[in-house]
Amino acid sequence: MPKAPATAAPPAEPASYEAALEELEQLVGRIESGQMPLEQMLAGYQRGAALLAFCRKRLDAVQDQIKVLDEGGLHAWTPE
Repeated sequence: MPKAPATAAPPAEPASYEAALEELEQLVGRIESGQMPLEQMLAGYQRGAALLAFCRKRLDAVQDQIKVLDEGGLHAWTPE
């Protein structure tokens, strides 16, 4: 009887925008190489989508802070 696949814990959230971008670039390189098995490629695509969402969220937060500064108000920015 085949074993059920082990469930792995979801990958941790990146420590920073730069860390997420670096991981995403490495992941894209591995996927584009064509050397990954299909299941790993799918998992890589899902991780890449999560990293992309993380980067977009950080960029949106910074853009919002820049708008506040441009409008003449200075407020402390705290990442979510």
